[in-house]
Amino acid sequence: MFLLTLVTFAVAWWLGLYLLANAEGRPAMWRAAWGLLVYAVVLGLAAFDGALVEHVDEILAGLPALIWTGVLVALLGPGSRHRDAAELVWRWAIVPVGILVLVTVSVLDSSGWRVAGAAAVVLPLLAALVVLLRDRGGVRLRDGLVVIASLLFALGVAALVIPFDLLPDVLVLAGIGLDLVVLGAVVAVSTAMDVGQVLRLELARSVLSAGIVALVFGVQVGLVVWSSEPDDAGRMLVFGTVGTAIAVVTLASPLQGLLDRLVFGRRAGLRTQRSQLRDAVDALPRRDEHQQLAELDGDALARLVREALRHYGDLGKLVSNPLVMLPSVDARLDVREDGDHSLDRAVELKAILHESVERLKPRGQEFGTSDEWRHFNALYYPYIVGIRPYRRQPDLSGLDANARAAFDWFRRYVPERTLYNWQHAAVRVVAMDLRARNWQ
Repeated sequence: MFLLTLVTFAVAWWLGLYLLANAEGRPAMWRAAWGLLVYAVVLGLAAFDGALVEHVDEILAGLPALIWTGVLVALLGPGSRHRDAAELVWRWAIVPVGILVLVTVSVLDSSGWRVAGAAAVVLPLLAALVVLLRDRGGVRLRDGLVVIASLLFALGVAALVIPFDLLPDVLVLAGIGLDLVVLGAVVAVSTAMDVGQVLRLELARSVLSAGIVALVFGVQVGLVVWSSEPDDAGRMLVFGTVGTAIAVVTLASPLQGLLDRLVFGRRAGLRTQRSQLRDAVDALPRRDEHQQLAELDGDALARLVREALRHYGDLGKLVSNPLVMLPSVDARLDVREDGDHSLDRAVELKAILHESVERLKPRGQEFGTSDEWRHFNALYYPYIVGIRPYRRQPDLSGLDANARAAFDWFRRYVPERTLYNWQHAAVRVVAMDLRARNWQ
């Protein structure tokens, strides 16, 4: 049973760290990552004895269900009419009330409170699942996997909070872990598909490297621990070694970035170049080389354009966007005669996007706030210039007078939701411009 718990812990810990490293501000991936990481901690604590450990484990056991409710809410998408209300309810009602009930269950340890605890974590999950399906308006393969895994996950959490003694807790934990892994993988793959990326090769490489390192170090420590009578300290050492080994491999790029900040703190240019090269290396396996851009519909092409604009200032991440394979990019590279390097393609795509956004600018003025300026302002200043008007402590250094005026205008007169709607419409215009320049 210890080996089964360790393997399940390793898989959940790896996938949680993988999603965390690749979340890039996407709420669904971010929350799925933390749900898996919390569950990995639950699995680790299940291998130990003691009243305190048991109480902590009981509290943490229900947290993944609360977090996964937030994942389903994030999957509604920014344009959903239920999204804002569901987000508020999840943040300020479901999570705090659920945690309070779980703590009460752990302290009082009565059958009535255990039923309440199961209801507090399972019912919101099922409600979010119903809202998601109604919002989709149809069930695709991805939605079917989410439904099945969510239902099994809810049953497993209920069985864990209300012990039925039908199966050992270890098997219940392993089953819940499998459901969470399926859900996390669906979120990762579907998010990648939405932005024209593929994860098959990268996932295979990540799981293989993490598995080899965990096996090498875990076996060595395990042999030392089990050469004598294993105790809690020995089990903790095994879990800690496996978890650390997986973290070092899976978070290799973020850790290298942290080391660069420490070693090359005063050489910002060097750090930027190293970061872009790392991002490019990580992004290359995710690029879909077989994407037929000319056959994409308007929505799919607009998603690729928006994703490219999100990474406008990061050539390393722009490499993975399928738009680097545009015919206009090929034409520019032929003129340059500098070869066909991935970073060169990202540079040319960046220039093409800049040109398309500039086409939205009205003539005769340098800056304006009338209706005819909304599309240009909504894309140029947040993406090309890089201002972040809704941050609490925005960085205004290096901005010219027009950019500062735009920042002040956004802050004073443009709600964040309105800006999103303007960007959504403007991205479609840019997508139509790219289609006209490449295939018409």
